[in-house]
Amino acid sequence: MTSRVTTISAVREAVAGARAAGKTVGLVPTMGALHEGHLSLMRRARTDNDLVVASIFVNPTQFGPAEDLQRYPRDLGRDLALAGGAGVDMVFAPEPGEMYPPGYATWVEVEGLGERLCGTARPRHFRGVTTVVAKLLDICRPDRAYFGLKDGQQFVIIRRMAQDLNLPVEIVGCPTIREPDGLAMSSRNVYLTIDERAQAPAIHRALRAAESAIAIGERDAPTLRRIVGEKVGEASLARAEYVEVVATEDLLPVARIQGECLIALAVWFGKTRLIDNIFVEG
Repeated sequence: MTSRVTTISAVREAVAGARAAGKTVGLVPTMGALHEGHLSLMRRARTDNDLVVASIFVNPTQFGPAEDLQRYPRDLGRDLALAGGAGVDMVFAPEPGEMYPPGYATWVEVEGLGERLCGTARPRHFRGVTTVVAKLLDICRPDRAYFGLKDGQQFVIIRRMAQDLNLPVEIVGCPTIREPDGLAMSSRNVYLTIDERAQAPAIHRALRAAESAIAIGERDAPTLRRIVGEKVGEASLARAEYVEVVATEDLLPVARIQGECLIALAVWFGKTRLIDNIFVEG
């Protein structure tokens, strides 16, 4: 049975008990509004660990002043039931004041990486992400923490943060879970109108076109960006914010696919901003 806790001390007590019994701990950080993407992470954590902790916390510090903090979907009862069904032992669902008490003034930031791609339009977003993830890793002290690769930039940044701070945790990236038509599952998909939702799979088709080009030998980054941009442009309601081909080492643009790279894009459909990506090797 899944238990719900709201305090840092309660999480630490439960984890300490598991550690004393020789158990391993897995953490799945989320902002709630759970969908199959989140549940796939929880099931993977269940397979890998003795104790599975999921956090449900709509982190205010990763939202800009004009973003959707207040309308971000919340249904804790539903989320608790879904998490339990996916094998989560404990859900940490704190209030904002538990994570950021009065006078809070400390931030964790991965310089450079958080200022590129999505960071250009959302300048303090990744500072909020890395701060809350660092806090959750310290609170839960997991052996492994699980993140979806749909948020490719986020995964790269968190992986670097853990590496640079010598955190004793394995950062596990799990495959993007998609709807049958290819659209990456996201809590923000509910904001799409019927027409926008019908056109949104163009994002995945664009990435598949790039994959197909790479499979037959294309390595030129500008060519791949053009392929992705043209495919996205076939959706009349789509407005691309960026299409980039970057090295995962530093998230800087590359001229050619060499080593591990990320093809990433952000696309607006009306008032809804969707992201997607693929990791590729050259």
